Amino acid sequence: MKSIYTADLQAGHTLENEAFLVQDVVLRKTKDARAFFLGTLRDKSGMVSFVYWDVPDYAVKWTQAGQVVLVSGRVNNYKDALQITVTDINEAINPDMAAFLPTSPRSREAMIAELKDIISLLAAPWQQLVSSLLIEDPQFLHQFANAPAARKMHHACIGGLLEHSLSMANLAYQLADHYPHVNRDLLVTGTLLHDIGKAIEYDVARGFAFSEDGRLVGHIVRAVVMIEQAAAAQNNFPEHELRQLVHLVTSHHGTYEWGSPVIPKTLEAVLLHQIDLLDSRVQGFFDHLNDDSSDNDWTVKNSLMFGTELRYPEGYPRTNTADLDLPANE
Repeated sequence: MKSIYTADLQAGHTLENEAFLVQDVVLRKTKDARAFFLGTLRDKSGMVSFVYWDVPDYAVKWTQAGQVVLVSGRVNNYKDALQITVTDINEAINPDMAAFLPTSPRSREAMIAELKDIISLLAAPWQQLVSSLLIEDPQFLHQFANAPAARKMHHACIGGLLEHSLSMANLAYQLADHYPHVNRDLLVTGTLLHDIGKAIEYDVARGFAFSEDGRLVGHIVRAVVMIEQAAAAQNNFPEHELRQLVHLVTSHHGTYEWGSPVIPKTLEAVLLHQIDLLDSRVQGFFDHLNDDSSDNDWTVKNSLMFGTELRYPEGYPRTNTADLDLPANE
């Protein structure tokens, strides 16, 4: 049972066997060969960085991404953010994951209803394709509706993938009306299916850790395989339309450096990349505000958001959680 959440942490707090989920962790060594951990702990209220000096061998077993651990230590200020200096870590037995994973503020039922409405507006052959992938298999729909859109950058919560996909679809409708010559059905289909592989890439039961498929295949390749299999099952899906959709999925990261196998080369692919970038950046902005621990109009610097401070919008409600930056040394 948790007694304190990251949102309530303050410098000077002492923790004793307090449960947190390990978001990420790296094992390093000092110049004199002393082992230490750097990483991020989380619960449903936010994240906080941690450092653990002189790590004993037994702690290496407990301290892995996706595991819930019992942490003892002290909360300190480090580079304008909170950080836990850990003195001991142990394994948590049968934890309640609801205490550690954030959830989309939108209800699952409302988002699924909106998804079905958007799909119903698609013309053939897109409506049948998207329905077969997202709606007709209840088990996969549950998996898709629970998955995060990312582990940290944006929509990193249960339901985040569906929330992100719906937001992009709504933006696609607006941009298709604004710009000429846009294939609206293709673009909207791309927004709904571009990240479908993330439902398999992330393991919600292990705190959004990468699954085996996520590590070996990745969400872009997995999405292409799923789409091509679903199209083949329809027997008469137009080859040209399928190729256009596959291009949207494979190019949606925008550049080779960001993981795209190909660069956007069609109007719809350019728009999909920009919509994805816009929605992820805006939500990342708000996520950073919600995780911020500063007490003025500017946040602390965040390496995930351009490495700079962010200005709070007028009237934005304030929270008190920790920044994601990790310390570089002792």
